[in-house]
Amino acid sequence: DKPASSGTGGPVDEKAVWEQLKQCYDPEIPVNIVDLGLVYDCSLVQKPEGGTKVEVKMTLTAPGCGMGPAIANDAQSKILSIDGIDEADVQLVWDPPWNQNMISEAGRMKLGMI
Repeated sequence: DKPASSGTGGPVDEKAVWEQLKQCYDPEIPVNIVDLGLVYDCSLVQKPEGGTKVEVKMTLTAPGCGMGPAIANDAQSKILSIDGIDEADVQLVWDPPWNQNMISEAGRMKLGMI
């Protein structure tokens, strides 16, 4: 079951990508990577030969996190499951460094911070 794109065979909605990213979790934290504030950028690029590429820049809670490649691969798989996406590039970046202020209100509630 692939999540719907625009439903008309048209361009993919960026919202669908964000929804898929919300299905990715750091195994050590019960909050998705979007609400944790780990996803810095998400852009859709229409490829000249047709198709859509998604480019994501994300970070981890700590540079030494051994789960980084697994989380990035999970994000890539979830993005590629969207109808109309045929390429996904998920890059791990360290600038700016992640901090707890980047966690969304929903994430803070799940973590008992508020």
